[in-house]
Amino acid sequence: MPRRAVPEPIVDLLLVVVAAVWGASFLAAKALASEAGVAPTLALRFLVAAAGLAALCLATRQRLPRGRGLAIAALLGCTQALVIGLETWGVHLTSATNAGLLISLALVCTPVLESIAARSWLPRSSFVAAVAAVVGVALLVSDGGLRTPTAGDALVVLAAVVRAVHVTTSARLTRDRTDSTLGVVLVQLVVCAAVSCAVAGDALPAAAVRLSPGGWASVAFLGLLCSVFAFVVQLWAVRRTSATRASILMGTEPVWALAVGIVVGGESLAPLGLVGAGLVVAASYAGQAIERRHRLAVEAARPATEPREAATPRAGMP
Repeated sequence: MPRRAVPEPIVDLLLVVVAAVWGASFLAAKALASEAGVAPTLALRFLVAAAGLAALCLATRQRLPRGRGLAIAALLGCTQALVIGLETWGVHLTSATNAGLLISLALVCTPVLESIAARSWLPRSSFVAAVAAVVGVALLVSDGGLRTPTAGDALVVLAAVVRAVHVTTSARLTRDRTDSTLGVVLVQLVVCAAVSCAVAGDALPAAAVRLSPGGWASVAFLGLLCSVFAFVVQLWAVRRTSATRASILMGTEPVWALAVGIVVGGESLAPLGLVGAGLVVAASYAGQAIERRHRLAVEAARPATEPREAATPRAGMP
């Protein structure tokens, strides 16, 4: 049955909404972690997300992966839990603005890791973009003067590196598999929920009991909007537009994180920090564009009999 035609502006708008939701997630996670604690925040977020996606999978009769597919999904759930855990600890110890910008370093790290794994080296310009991103990070965390980055800044940078590893591993382990995408993500979320609940321990029920209505709103936002809604819309939209267009639109996540942190969170950046923010975002986009051109050139040079990897958007995390 052919898909119903959807006007391209509507698809673009929904992808921008996904980017805005992800950008706002840093401020929501920071507020919730301040009220409930980091470990209970992670547990509540993943429990709500897993429940929401389970209901969606049940309604659409999605099948869960089995055998090797189940083992791969569980492994990716562990790395996903580590990424979000580092992000949440990091944003708890730094500003939401810094966290939202620093995590975009994953867009620079991922192509480099993929080129190493595939033994297909990127052009030198990609490493120039990586150096520019590092300089941007140094300016961003300087806060108007050179200083040692905070522990929160370091945790978010580490989260960006782990996210790049997670994305690269996901691409290589799930390539050519026919498991349901929603089913694979559901397994990941269940693993994330189990790990985070184990880490939270007795603090989880205590935090849930004393959580304010605003706190529960943040839990619903992080679990349902930032995870279930964003992923489903991403999957729906990328099938109706080009991967390049989707990647660019969802790659505006750090811009939204900066805007939400300043306008809603009342945070600020010194002039030197604004220059660093611009460098980080520009380097991330440049690195992504360089990797895309290199990948298309490599695929075009392959013999017609060799299978070609489908282009998929690399921005953001379900």
